[in-house]
Amino acid sequence: MFKKYDVIVAGAGHAGCEAAAAAANLGSSVLLITMNMGTIAQMSCNPAMGGVAKGQIVREVDALGGYSGIIADKTTIQFRMLNLSKGPAMWSPRAQNDRMRFAEEWRLALERTENLDMWQDTVTSLIVKNDTVCGVRTTLGVEIECNAVVLTNGTFLNGIIHIGEKRFGGGRTGEKSATGLTEQLVELGFEAGRMKTGTPPRIDGRSLNYSVMEEQWGDENPGRFSFTDVERPTEKRCCWITYTNNNVHETLKEGFEKSPMFTGRIKGLGPRYCPSIEDKINRFAERDRHQIFVEPEGFNTVEIYVNGFSTSLPEDVQYRALTQIPGFEKAKMFRPGYAIEYDYFPPTQLDLTLETKKIANLFLAGQINGTTGYEEAASQGLIAGINAHQKVHDLHELIMKRSESYIGVLIDDLVTKGTEEPYRMFTSRAEHRLLLRQDNADIRLSPIGHELGLISDERLDKVKQKVKNSDDIVSYTRTKSVDAAKLNPLLEELGTSTLNQNVKMFALLGRPQVAFDDLRKADASLEVLLSTYDKETVEQAEIKIKYESYFDKELEIVERMRKMEDKEINPEFNYHQLQSLSKEAREKLMRIKPRTLGQASRISGVSPSDISVLMVHISR
Repeated sequence: MFKKYDVIVAGAGHAGCEAAAAAANLGSSVLLITMNMGTIAQMSCNPAMGGVAKGQIVREVDALGGYSGIIADKTTIQFRMLNLSKGPAMWSPRAQNDRMRFAEEWRLALERTENLDMWQDTVTSLIVKNDTVCGVRTTLGVEIECNAVVLTNGTFLNGIIHIGEKRFGGGRTGEKSATGLTEQLVELGFEAGRMKTGTPPRIDGRSLNYSVMEEQWGDENPGRFSFTDVERPTEKRCCWITYTNNNVHETLKEGFEKSPMFTGRIKGLGPRYCPSIEDKINRFAERDRHQIFVEPEGFNTVEIYVNGFSTSLPEDVQYRALTQIPGFEKAKMFRPGYAIEYDYFPPTQLDLTLETKKIANLFLAGQINGTTGYEEAASQGLIAGINAHQKVHDLHELIMKRSESYIGVLIDDLVTKGTEEPYRMFTSRAEHRLLLRQDNADIRLSPIGHELGLISDERLDKVKQKVKNSDDIVSYTRTKSVDAAKLNPLLEELGTSTLNQNVKMFALLGRPQVAFDDLRKADASLEVLLSTYDKETVEQAEIKIKYESYFDKELEIVERMRKMEDKEINPEFNYHQLQSLSKEAREKLMRIKPRTLGQASRISGVSPSDISVLMVHISR
């Protein structure tokens, strides 16, 4: 019934969809196996993409040739660029999305992808021979051969849903959990753990009183995730903000004795930076209110996502507490919030390609690696799908560097440091974040996507033209002098010192108070020049001008680090032979088997003196 596939992907969440699409677009024959064809790319939690650091990841996925940015743009109901009051390293795109259309667009995109087949079933075990995966077995008893497998099981592995004192198996509400894989992988020598995440109740929007809430609209001139010209909805939707209060908190406390979090029924650690409402009022008892974001789930549905009210308390407690939030007095609940516990595999068991160290041609991506968030999952899926294709076709592997992408930071953190709680990306995790901005993701990564075959010649030419255009604008400002007498009134108005003599426009734009939008009003020739370019190109040029010296310093640091990153270590090297290394260093180096000296230096417990010993040995 089934042919032998190059790559089988188990799970059709955000990681699985990107993995399947990438491998198929590169030319591999791919089979995507999912429990339910009707829930492909389901937004299981909030109906949104992007956010701080996450938005940068979505743009990087798009720049490499992934689909997430395109799908997000096609289904956006509201777009906002976050952190515009800070420097460009912190600017982060975020979009509210139509949940149903998002899943539909992903399904249609996959159906239009050549080389990609789909099968509704559940993978229960792997077929492994000589420490190499060569197929899968399913619930229907089918055995399907392949050359590589990508596991993207999300929260489904032995998933248990908790609502108060009730607990039942499930990967998410209304869907059963997956069993068998964890047990087999443990038998094969893998270490497994448990994690927890949660989701808030969903509300009938017709039952809410929006007049007592704060309106929150998106940007008037919204940006986009994708660097392509994909058509976006012209219609927009508003979100609202309200707050909890002491009455809400006291009602929630009534359910604490039945909370699976506080009674110890939940063993797995939850996401530190996205706590449940009961966790928030317990940990931050001094606060008398917490912000609640009221977010529509789509254009044509009344369902509302109550962002900030994730909970696993009994449903009656959830409801009573909700109705004491301003605007929710007459709220009707569609479904309660819940917590879910699931298996994951500590990612230190992976190589930087996301291939497992114990079983060849087996790749893991997404929440199975201990991460949280659609964006983190999608990026891992993309890299795993690419590397699965490259491996089975004897092509060079793709390893993303920390200095070139947030995706590189994410994977290096996971593989090198591991995680004991759901990992989410922040700008603070990237030491070179000034270089890894959302605006230049295409410049950084599209050449890589083009070399692989995921980015077309036409699209790469567009990136090259963008670079040339922004460089032309910068060159213009280096040669163009400004008239001091003419500009001084404007400079006074902007709150910056006036000029005693004419200066180059480049120097003037280096001031934080002065922007292109200010100067183009006072200089007709500049207005003519800038009007010939799109907004992103002008923005790119302005960032180059204002941060040139910072970029130079950052690139010097990257170059110094590259010397360590380029010093490769034989993965078969026996660190126990180097008695001058500390015992902890020997144990951790043997377990993680770093690819380079740079990666070794980031392993917790490996000291600078240990690195010095390694450096001497490598030099010899």
